[in-house]
Amino acid sequence: MPPAPRPAPAPGLSSAPPPLCPGAGLSLRPSGMKLKKQVTVCGAAIFCVAVFSLYLMLDRVQHDPTRHQSGGNFPRDCQFALGGKGQSPDLQMLAVYSLLPFDNQDGGVWKQGFDITYEPNEWDAEPLQVFVVPHSHNDPGWIKTFDKYYYDQTQHILNSMVLKMQEDPRRRFIWSEISFFSKWWDNISAQKRAAVRRLVGNGQLEMVTGGWVMPDEANSHYFAMIDQLIEGHQWLEKNIGVTPRSGWAVDPFGHSSTMPYLLKRSNLTGMLIQRVHYAIKKHFAATQNLEFMWRQTWDPDASTDIFCHMMPFYSYDVPHTCGPDPKICCQFDFKRLPGGRINCPWKVPPRAITDANVAERAQLLLDQYRKKSKLYRSKVLLVPLGDDFRYDKPQEWDAQFLNYQRIFDFLNSRPNLHVQAQFGTLSDYFDALYKKMGIVPGMKPPGFPVLSGDFFSYADREDHYWTGYYTSRPFYKSLDRVLEAHLRGAEILYSLALAHARRAGADGRYPLSDYSLLSNARHNLGLFQHHDAITGTAKEAVAVDYGVRLLHSLTNLKRVIINAAHYLVLGDKDAYRHDPAAPFLSTDDTRPSQDSLPERTVVKLDTLPRFLVVFNPLEQERLSIVPVLVDSPHVRVLSEEGQPLPSQLSAHWGSATDVVPDVYQRGWLRSPCCPQVSVLARLPALGLRVLQLHKSFNGHATLKSSVRLYLHGRDLPVRKQEAVPVHVFPATADDFCLENQHLQACFSGHSGLLQSIRRAGEEREQRVSSEFLVYGTRTSKDKSGAYLFLPDGEAKPYAPKDPPVVRVTEGPLFSEVTSYYQHVQTMVRLYNVPGVEGLSLDVSCLVDIRDHINKELALRFSTDIESDDAFFTDLNGFQIQPRRYQRKLPLQANFYPMPAMAYIQDMQSRLTLHTAQALGVSSLGSGQLEVILDRRLMQDDNRGLGQGLKDNKRTCNRFRLLLERRATANKSSGFFSKLASMFKAFGFPGSRTGSPEVQDGRPISFPSLLSHITSMHLNAEALVMAVAQEKMAPPALRSFMPLSTTLPCDFHILNLRMLQAEQDDSLPSAEAALILHRKGFDCSLEAKNLGFNCTTSQGKLALGSLFQGLELGSLQPTSLTLMYPLGTASNSTNIRLDPMEIATFRIRLG
Repeated sequence: MPPAPRPAPAPGLSSAPPPLCPGAGLSLRPSGMKLKKQVTVCGAAIFCVAVFSLYLMLDRVQHDPTRHQSGGNFPRDCQFALGGKGQSPDLQMLAVYSLLPFDNQDGGVWKQGFDITYEPNEWDAEPLQVFVVPHSHNDPGWIKTFDKYYYDQTQHILNSMVLKMQEDPRRRFIWSEISFFSKWWDNISAQKRAAVRRLVGNGQLEMVTGGWVMPDEANSHYFAMIDQLIEGHQWLEKNIGVTPRSGWAVDPFGHSSTMPYLLKRSNLTGMLIQRVHYAIKKHFAATQNLEFMWRQTWDPDASTDIFCHMMPFYSYDVPHTCGPDPKICCQFDFKRLPGGRINCPWKVPPRAITDANVAERAQLLLDQYRKKSKLYRSKVLLVPLGDDFRYDKPQEWDAQFLNYQRIFDFLNSRPNLHVQAQFGTLSDYFDALYKKMGIVPGMKPPGFPVLSGDFFSYADREDHYWTGYYTSRPFYKSLDRVLEAHLRGAEILYSLALAHARRAGADGRYPLSDYSLLSNARHNLGLFQHHDAITGTAKEAVAVDYGVRLLHSLTNLKRVIINAAHYLVLGDKDAYRHDPAAPFLSTDDTRPSQDSLPERTVVKLDTLPRFLVVFNPLEQERLSIVPVLVDSPHVRVLSEEGQPLPSQLSAHWGSATDVVPDVYQRGWLRSPCCPQVSVLARLPALGLRVLQLHKSFNGHATLKSSVRLYLHGRDLPVRKQEAVPVHVFPATADDFCLENQHLQACFSGHSGLLQSIRRAGEEREQRVSSEFLVYGTRTSKDKSGAYLFLPDGEAKPYAPKDPPVVRVTEGPLFSEVTSYYQHVQTMVRLYNVPGVEGLSLDVSCLVDIRDHINKELALRFSTDIESDDAFFTDLNGFQIQPRRYQRKLPLQANFYPMPAMAYIQDMQSRLTLHTAQALGVSSLGSGQLEVILDRRLMQDDNRGLGQGLKDNKRTCNRFRLLLERRATANKSSGFFSKLASMFKAFGFPGSRTGSPEVQDGRPISFPSLLSHITSMHLNAEALVMAVAQEKMAPPALRSFMPLSTTLPCDFHILNLRMLQAEQDDSLPSAEAALILHRKGFDCSLEAKNLGFNCTTSQGKLALGSLFQGLELGSLQPTSLTLMYPLGTASNSTNIRLDPMEIATFRIRLG
């Protein structure tokens, strides 16, 4: 259908306003008709005129048709996504997966490997150098809570460490979790602290990685990964004066390529990983590729390379680290000496080393060392010595260190053995290796391979794929992201408020102590990135402990935001008074307990106007629908200057604790508790917009929505609310569509679920049908649990006992379809606004499977996109990793983490599912995309947890569905023309259109700019705060616009966080860290006239003039975690970033 004719734009507007009713506003139509008879939303002409005139009152429409995001307009910025001139890596993980048979043959004593042989004289010319690295893996919460582990075990490990390391200067130990270390530090004497500094200073104790935790690498978002790394590094620098050099990750369940990038940019020169698919380990061992330079897929000049060591065997415990035979290695774990609490499952116990047996024992161990060293390219060998919570008693220190020292003394005194063995730290090992290779740390050792790609998904044995934890406990995965968004918003607003207060000399009245709330939230968010926290793989009581911490910090951050917003919007800053007992603003919502969904605050209207302050945490101006619950339908919304704003009145059905799924049992559909008014408002970048709510009995002030309720033959009484008309239809509806000026979305009348999407101006509908599915688990002894996904075959359609109730709400600013099923309530919303909001579908699923037994609920989208076996998932919200559906692997092996987005594509289209919480995703067939929403499992999966997943909560999963077309203009660039030949060259069979882009042998893909911005809108919602005073007029308020220029739209302000004061860590210093990320984007997706004003600048940014009303006192580029200055601080405040790069600056604002 051609678009309706549009009126001429009013003077001063940069683009056409939305169409008049009737026509192409939001409308509802039976899908079988060709729009001859359109049921429009606006019932009367007066409403149409009203909505049109209200649109004209917007200062300007965020839409500039002269600029658009197709290749021609960002010629230089578009070159990046087309692939660089860089060398292709030796090992590309996508190609490795295609090559391997995954046949799991029995390898003998090394079950998952092969027999290793060697010649006795191989080390005659160059002796074997062995570094035994004692370590203790301390989980900050798993079977016990963080605090219980600390009091029961960790404090004793660290106390013994100080004592025992001082007994012999040859002893070594490494530690990684700063969350535990800092808690211990706070409880020890000055003498003990001095001893620790000495041990670190003389190289006996090494702090490895130095993050707050050893983070999960699948579900964690890059903001939180970086934040916990900064928190740990800043703590180490301040308290011990040390900077970590090597990364240590023995327990995360699969490894992301984001981690090597973050470590490299933090100035680490080496890293170690352990949990990698056993077939990959075997292949890399057989080809001596267990050590490699890990490079980012987009890197053109090797600047992201970091040396990585992959451990070869099943586990990081002692039986699996000395060599290939666990039966022998276990005999050298001296904690298992007879009489202790643990023994060797292989039935041969360790023997204490004596003069009588040392020759035989040492020879046995050396044989294992030699065999292990055959898997690596150098004559330097790393042998970790430790396990979970090891070395907690002095007796264990003695048993391990004394017995090993006897072995070392024996080996080192026999030149004919050609071995030098000693205790070492991780960096001792890397340094010896670099020295042997004749290079400085950080350089590529000659002859070692370059690898790119990641190490998901992980299997530790058989077909036991650890893909369940991508979804386990989705309630907390969602709460994690809510806290993250609040932390970022609070950090930025606090930094800006403090800078403005200091500039005005008002910092004496500002609550500086809010800094300790920020600090506490950093710690709690950091703690939750731990690989048994965000993963959903801890005991139930531990999950509750994490939840309490997350909620505590969320509540505190709302306070920090309110205090900062209060100061920043006051017209008269001299009138500012901070009163903790009576906050100036009220929060947008509250959560009664750690496991409840948010309950939105109701604004009470009276004779005086109520004022709202709306915070936009994005660095881009946005035109957004701002929802507010009010206690009266008689409401008018004005800007701070008194101009009426477009607003839509709709019903708010139920509350967060009393919604329809709970109501089935009561036999009636709960009526709305209070009206919701949705306001279309322009929100300044990182700014605060002031709005007024007036009680008004003028019927045309706010446009009403109407509701159709389809009961599908069910006898359900419905309570109606006068303010919003509700039409009840007892029978099933015909199929119907919603549309705005950009999109038409069609739905099944029976199920209420999405069936197709058509973009404006296009004839062809794109099939995008959604359905719910259920996975069961196996009947055999191995069943799905918190970690593992072991389904009993393909998913079966979800079959609820009753047909759904379908509710269709129609209105001028948005319309939505909500379907109420027994276990899931799903809502699809279409916004009718210019700009980003109206270009995708807002999808949410409220899931409650608490009456299921061993079931997992999935949402699948099926399309006619010819994606073949290719799909794309993000890693940590930072980068995109192409995937392939591997038919040779079981179904569960084809699921991957989706922290932020996944997409499928062909030559014409790309469909992206954006997510606001990490979940597991796959594409099991061409044109499909499916996500696991929740899992309820009644048993443990034998990975140490000892529990199933039975503590499910009512969980809201939020998504955006974005359909994009490929721009025909881009064909000349050869973006796809080289595809087939390159793919064949890389061992991929003749794949068709959906194949991962391959440039120079590097599978590489990027979201479009629109996709990036859509993701940001979903993950950084505007926060609405009402001025708390109801009875009296508040002081004059002014909107706050912190930025003086528009940021290029490929730049993201990842954080602006105040740094700690030197003396008092509960207060801020004068300096802040500004962390910027320049996103890589794909220009080949059509984005003409999208209604969002978007320009890029080849990565150039003038920071000096960025913040309005503030001066940039100093600007020092630093390493990612601020440990190293990069270059000298210059007077120039102009910076340049390459695509994909994250850069940190130490700045002084005032």
